[in-house]
Amino acid sequence: MPALRPLFLGLALLLTAGAAGLVAWSWLRASDGGQGALERLEVHSDVPDFAFVERSGRRISRADLMGMVWIANFIYTRCTETCPLQSARLAQLQAEFAGEPDLRLVSVTVDPDHDTPAVLSGYAERYRADPVRWLFLTGDKRAIYQLAREGFRLGVVDPDDHAQEERRLGWLTPTPALATHGSKGLIMHSPRLVLVDRQARIRAYHRPDDKPSLDRLRENLKILLRQSRGG
Repeated sequence: MPALRPLFLGLALLLTAGAAGLVAWSWLRASDGGQGALERLEVHSDVPDFAFVERSGRRISRADLMGMVWIANFIYTRCTETCPLQSARLAQLQAEFAGEPDLRLVSVTVDPDHDTPAVLSGYAERYRADPVRWLFLTGDKRAIYQLAREGFRLGVVDPDDHAQEERRLGWLTPTPALATHGSKGLIMHSPRLVLVDRQARIRAYHRPDDKPSLDRLRENLKILLRQSRGG
């Protein structure tokens, strides 16, 4: 039995992690009816209202972004997997579209307990983020996760969630060390870049690790930026 325990631990991790992001991931897979389907300009849904704290200390809400075209993503500063790539891609887009005053980049942390405005400021400096055009948001963890899963329909799973499962499943639930996956408390989350129009409607999802997807993001972005504020 002791020899089987690591296997049970691994299975429990997969089950509990998968359940937490099932709805969001299922929607993305179901919507992706063909290659690039999520990358075509469609009206997927409205971004719900939110209010978080920007690294500057300002309160930023959905209303503050109305009339802007924006790219949203979810990251955290201790991430060593997809987040550096996501941020590097946004830094490239910031430079490429420097002449577009109506473009905003919006990075929301999924580790708000650690990622204070001061921590986010240090992270933003690494990517030379413009303080006006590239926003870094933190706030209430439950509200952030609800926005990611229900608002943007993106998967996110925090290893802290396994503490509740441990009480329910006993020793079958992975220990915190196993749940971190060796990445400073890894939070599994979708790396997709989400394109939002001037009416705060989600229009497309793009992959930061795929050049054709990024090329389509640039084209979609140009189309939305050309549309008027009332279009």
